[in-house]
Order: sequence, then structure tokens, then C-alpha cells
Amino acid sequence: MSHVFHPTSLREYDIRGLVGDTLTAADALAIGRSFGTIVRRGGGKRVAVGYDGRTSSPGFEAALVEGLNAAGIEAVRIGVGPTPMLYYAVYELGCDGGVMITGSHNPPAYNGFKMMLAGRPFFGSDIRALGDMSAAGDWESGSAGSTQVELMDRYVDRLVQDFDGQAFTIAWDCGNGVAGPVVEKLVKKLPGTHHVLFPEVDGNFPNHHPDPTDEKNLVDLKRVVLEKGCDFGLAFDGDADRLGAVDGQGRVIWGDQLLGILAEPVLKAVPGGTIIADVKASQALFDRVAALGGTPLMWKTGHSLIKAKMKDVDSPLAGEMSGHIFFKHQWYGFDDGIYAGVRLIRAVSELGGSLTALKDAMPVMVNTPEMRFQSSEERKFVVVEEVLARLKAAGATVDETDGARVNTPDGWWLLRASNTQDVLVARVEARDQAALERLQGDLNAALAASGVAPTIVGH
Repeated sequence: MSHVFHPTSLREYDIRGLVGDTLTAADALAIGRSFGTIVRRGGGKRVAVGYDGRTSSPGFEAALVEGLNAAGIEAVRIGVGPTPMLYYAVYELGCDGGVMITGSHNPPAYNGFKMMLAGRPFFGSDIRALGDMSAAGDWESGSAGSTQVELMDRYVDRLVQDFDGQAFTIAWDCGNGVAGPVVEKLVKKLPGTHHVLFPEVDGNFPNHHPDPTDEKNLVDLKRVVLEKGCDFGLAFDGDADRLGAVDGQGRVIWGDQLLGILAEPVLKAVPGGTIIADVKASQALFDRVAALGGTPLMWKTGHSLIKAKMKDVDSPLAGEMSGHIFFKHQWYGFDDGIYAGVRLIRAVSELGGSLTALKDAMPVMVNTPEMRFQSSEERKFVVVEEVLARLKAAGATVDETDGARVNTPDGWWLLRASNTQDVLVARVEARDQAALERLQGDLNAALAASGVAPTIVGH
């Protein structure tokens, strides 16, 4: 017995593919068998399993559990819910690992598997080793059962455990993802007036795509905030591990701006704490953390990489431009969009009660959204190396944490290879439009010198 996965499905942070094509029930069974073997050989016995609202998720869950059981691992089934609720289950129920079946913010025809071990994220070489183990049929055998655990009420109670915020009028856009049932329970425990949009879990996403980093998906949220006179609005991605937000005027508060607000109360509680953000974050954020007496740390993009780095440097809070926010302060160190939303309510309460005023006070920066340029899997890392070599030869100020981030007195540009797609990712930020155009010209020239066309490809 052995099983070979489709080569495109084994990603850096998860296993993901097109349902029935590059990801099948046989894959789910093999993932259970292989991950179960890894946990068992590490001395573990129990793995928590959760799944999102996609139509293919229940079938994958059943096959995964069968695979875990065949490796002698008991499955603790928490049912439908957010990815962070699965992470919470591993801590709360003392499991040895966890598997979440989710396609996150991918289109409905996709699904995937996110894994974690009790003490650390499971990614990169772990996923490659799992693939090799499956191809070799190197599996433990055994028999074990499964238990169903109703965890959602406990999770909601934990979300509000330290709540000290004031009453606001808030719109919550669940986007027909798995945030819905949790948010409906949560708002009953919070003060204020709450307008919950699209809480029905529907894997076809009939209202809009659940990805709050793309502004076109925030149209409904902005409308409700303005119509109902809300103080602000919150939005989640499909599996609720990422947060999006708009202020009372419907202006987007981007991931790095959220982190700048959330960091202030945390740094009062943890003076000098290290706050981590990814290489796509604004210079304004790193400056803000330093001004608050914290230690800013720029790190590589990728939720698994950020979680691992937080452990290394004992960071109380970290975040990514994509809306992954990780609290170790009063929480567990994993990314949770709903918990980040609760912390935002608390932070805004502490910082004067107006998210709109906090947005007004932010330094005005001109920046591009994330840009993606087509490049092959083989070529994308080489292009970054070539660009770095030329920049160094020219004496530029470059940060090499993750690709090339070129700093100038009036702004910066970033070029990095995507870990999950055959694209180069770029971003430019400057103090004014003229500087932005000059820096964008520098980026385009750097790409052209390596033969990359300056045409931006879609998400």
C-alpha cells in the first residue's frame, strides 16, 4: 500500500488542490495515514479534526478520519468551524496534533488541509516528508476510533474571556464562510449593537468571495457601515483566520495599520516587546512600534514562518499584510481573525473610542496594492537572486529577509518570490506620488533586466 499525491497539491504551508482532480478522497485517506504515522512515531495518540463549509469538506473529513484511525490515532472531531477553532481545540483538549480541512479564500472548487503538531506549525519540509512517506507506503498500522466534541460555545467563551471594551455599533461580514455561527454567538456576549452579514455557511459563496484583502469584497460591509451609522466594520476570510476592517467612513484599515493599533495596548502590558510584521508591511508600522517603545522585527511572509519566529523571539503579537494577526498576549500565538476582531474592539476602546480618528491620525503613505508578475517555479527565485546581485553592486540599501526590499529616503519597493504560486510579488510605498512613480520605475527596470515583463497578473 502506498499513495502518490499530485505534485501541485503539496504546498509550502498546506496541501491544496482542485476537488476531484488534484485533490481526492484517496488523498485525504493518505494524508490521515501519513500524518497519523508522524504523530504516533512522535509518541502521540490523538489528533483534532475540523472542517470548513465547502461542499467537499464532509467527504474529505470522513476519509481523513479513516486514515488517522488506520494509523492507530484517535480522531477528535470538532465538526464545522473556523481554522482557529481547530487550533484552539489542540490546546484546549490536549491533542497531539490537528488537521483542518479548508480551502480558505480559494474559489469553491478548491479545498485543502492545514496541519499542526501540538507544539509547532507543520509546513515546508514537514509536508514534503509526508509526501515521501505516503509514496513509500511507510505507515504505521493500528485501529482507533473517534469522538465528537462540541467546542464552539467553549471557544466563544474563550474569545471574550478578558473582554474590557466598550459598546460600539459594528457590522460583521462573515462572507458565508465558517465565521458565521461563531460571530452570531459572539455578538450576544458583547455590548453594543451588532449587524451580522451573510452568517449562513455556504460553500458556494453566493454574496461575495470571502477574501477581505481584496477591496471589492468589502462593498457590502462598507454599505452597511454607512447605512447603519456603524463605528466600524469587520470582515473575515473563508476559514476565519484573517481579519479585514473598515472605519466609520468605510475606509479600509489594512493589515499593517491594524497591527499598529493592536500593538499599542500590548506594548503597555509588555514594554519593549518584539512586534513582528512581514516584509510587505509599511515602514510607518515599524516606525510606530519603535515610537511605542517596542522592538519592531521584519520577517518573511507566511503564517507558518511567522508563528515559528514568534516562538523564537518570544513575541507577544505579530501580523501580516494579508490580515493574519497572531496574539500570544492573552492568547495562544496562533492567527485568529475573530479573536483579532475582539482585540480591535478592546484596543479602540482603550485608544479613545474611534477607529475613524485612529485612521485619520495615521501618516499618509502612497502605495500600490500587492502586484504579481508571471514567472515560472524554476525562474522566480533566480530572478530575485539576479536583482539582489545587481542592487548590491550598485550600493543600494537592501533588506534581504524575504526577497529584496530596497529602502530609499522617501519610500521603498519589494520584490519576492511567492511560496505558493509561480509568480513574483512586488509592492511599492512612498511619501508622495512622484516618489512612488520613480520607485515603480526602478522596480520595472529591475524586472526588465531579468527579462520579466511589467504586466501584472491577476490573483
